[in-house]
Amino acid sequence: MARDAQSGIVLVGVFTQPDRPCGRGQQLAANAIKTWASGLDLPVHQPQRVDEASQRILESLQPDVSLVMAYGHILRDAFIGVPRLGTLNLHTSLLPRYRGASPIQTAIAAGEVETGVTLMRIVRALDAGPVADVEKTPIAPDDTAYDVEQRLAVCSVRLLQRNLPQLAAGTLVFTEQVHGLATYCRRLLKSDGVLDFTGEAVDVAARINGLFPWPACSVDLGGLQVKLGLAVADEAMPDKGPSERPPGLLILTEAGAVRVVCGRGSIRLRRLQRPGGRMLSAEEFLRGYRVPEGWVIPSAPMPALVSSVPFSNKPLDV
Repeated sequence: MARDAQSGIVLVGVFTQPDRPCGRGQQLAANAIKTWASGLDLPVHQPQRVDEASQRILESLQPDVSLVMAYGHILRDAFIGVPRLGTLNLHTSLLPRYRGASPIQTAIAAGEVETGVTLMRIVRALDAGPVADVEKTPIAPDDTAYDVEQRLAVCSVRLLQRNLPQLAAGTLVFTEQVHGLATYCRRLLKSDGVLDFTGEAVDVAARINGLFPWPACSVDLGGLQVKLGLAVADEAMPDKGPSERPPGLLILTEAGAVRVVCGRGSIRLRRLQRPGGRMLSAEEFLRGYRVPEGWVIPSAPMPALVSSVPFSNKPLDV
């Protein structure tokens, strides 16, 4: 067990995903949750599936409440019902928007200026349970999914500090979501990291930032596949309307900026990474690689990340 002296909350156990192969050697490695919990001498359980055996383990811990966040398993009703005060979920979006598997990445890619964490009860329908509270954070034009994820971790702590005492006292109020306003996002794939420069510059930049660090957008620069780590729609460019130059045209400035023409406006690539290298600023990247003059980056249709109905539950990976 681990006790927080300030709040009096006692952690009695942790369920997390099994160890997975990692790195070039594909050696089994613990995830960050297991590493953290082991450091606190908490019992860690890593079932391949949440079944009756998992339920018996949870019952033996006698929890008052279970907290779930991005677990990746469908939980049985009997498992959800074990804790005396119920099972709550921390979902990283402002529900009912962006129910599903990739709410942080999708919110950024969709151009949202704000997101947050929602505390809700778990029900069988996807992220459809009644909501107790939310904690919000802004999304800046140069925020990546990594940046926003770090802030949402802090938001989650604030949300629990504010609401767990009320839950224990029996005064926490839950309100049904407006289900008609729900949107859905899906599990991301490596194949999502393509870009269509025929579109709006702000949309292309948001897609790059939303999908970093994974699956990350990549482009062909003179025959070299380059990963993009950050982009902004370039307000300095005078042509924010339709351009006569071909979408995808790369423009290198004397100041070391890397600009790409879009169907409307242009973007500035701020961070780039060669295969086997590290992520570099545009200026550093250009010192080590010469992009062919007049190069036009090929475009590809960008798969939809958002839907008004849930995406198929069938595996999407090939």
